[in-house]
Amino acid sequence: MHIAKKSEMNKQSIRLAASNINDGAVTAGYKADREDVIKMLNDALATELVCMLRYLRHYYTASGLHNRPVKAEFLQHALDEQDHAHELAERIVQLNGKPDFNPETLLLRSHAEYNESANIHEMIKSNLVAERIAIETYRQMIENLEDTDPTTKNMLIGIMTTEEEHADDMRDLLS
Repeated sequence: MHIAKKSEMNKQSIRLAASNINDGAVTAGYKADREDVIKMLNDALATELVCMLRYLRHYYTASGLHNRPVKAEFLQHALDEQDHAHELAERIVQLNGKPDFNPETLLLRSHAEYNESANIHEMIKSNLVAERIAIETYRQMIENLEDTDPTTKNMLIGIMTTEEEHADDMRDLLS
């Protein structure tokens, strides 16, 4: 009896999956509020794009021979932020959403600020503050997801890990 019941449940799952193929990766078992997750991810996307642009500006405007290692760090962080933006946009599409790259609203949706510091110490400090904001924001997102969307949660944990490394890098540069 137990085997027959389990077999019927498997058949129902297969029929359900086959009937909603336009939903792509989003199956009936998805437990999160998809629209809320997409909005959250679009805000994170805006944050990553603003951080990428800030790091790029700092990379191009930092001057002095002794600042070459700092410039290299800024460039690497910009590339990492770009990778995060790519991951977030891909996940938004997987959830049947549309990634929001609208430049007019990036700063409004971003958790971090864009900074045009002129001296290297202020550049590093503003990047450290932004990384700390990102870490806390990702921590809250992960906490809010609980176990409703393990794929997004795992992605956010990976991104947060890199943001923690960035914060350590910026703190070390201030020392």
